[in-house]
Amino acid sequence: MPLRLIFMGTPDFAVPTLLALTAAGHDIVAVYTRAPKPAGRGMDMQVTPIEREARRLALPVFTPKTLRDEAAQDAFASHNVDAAVVVAYGLILPKAVLEAPRLGCFNVHASLLPRWRGAAPINRAVMAGDKESGVTIMQMDEGLDTGAMVMREALPILPDMTAGELHDALAQQGARLMPVALAAAERGALSLTPQPEAGVTYAEKISKSETRIDWSKPANEVHNHIRGLSPFPGAWFELDGVRVKALRTTLAEGSGAPGLALDDKLAIACGDGAIRLVQIQRAGKQPMSADEFLRGTPVKAGTAVA
Repeated sequence: MPLRLIFMGTPDFAVPTLLALTAAGHDIVAVYTRAPKPAGRGMDMQVTPIEREARRLALPVFTPKTLRDEAAQDAFASHNVDAAVVVAYGLILPKAVLEAPRLGCFNVHASLLPRWRGAAPINRAVMAGDKESGVTIMQMDEGLDTGAMVMREALPILPDMTAGELHDALAQQGARLMPVALAAAERGALSLTPQPEAGVTYAEKISKSETRIDWSKPANEVHNHIRGLSPFPGAWFELDGVRVKALRTTLAEGSGAPGLALDDKLAIACGDGAIRLVQIQRAGKQPMSADEFLRGTPVKAGTAVA
């Protein structure tokens, strides 16, 4: 049975779920997203991916700066919806908002809760070398990703998988699961499982200070660091004083002083073992394969990167 819904989301990650809900025939009476903000060289006002998609679908868009004031809460409640679906929205939902929909507010979270609550669960899972991630559908409460779990489905993290690739896979997974969860809620068949207290970790927002590659670390940690920050914000090093992002790597044979090129094909020594750069990006340039990069900038064995 179609439900009357509010959708709340902001980035690309949220778009597949919005599309899945419209494809399932639900009546989305309001789309809440973050307000446009200046971006790019011209600092033009840029709408969010969700606002762009909502306008394409002729859905009404709302961009409040906060939901904490009474006027915003009354406006939210006036939509008189069955449920709200929240996917990487970016604003705190106070109690009055959480309690306004008849069935509650349901969130797509990109981790197997309670592991990696917080802002950057996809990046942190890859950076930590986790073997799996997944999606948790939860009924939201006032805590930070602490709500009861409705559905939880794992997804393997392959050895060379980047955060970008995991992001796309989890976005599709969440889009598939949310309509199933809503159907169960409407039937009164939801099974709500409280999150266990054991195993809680927090995925702090990525800071600029942790994006530089530390070649003194073991190769597997360097590899996980690079793929966990790819494609954005990107882990980087310096070559002849020029900043270069490493976007894709694989583990390689060999050893040497950390940061030393071990051959002419961008195998770089780490504190223990080595990695091979597979895809890189010079400052101000497009991403390119290692072979393309080396045609314009040879890096001979014995060259040191920083």
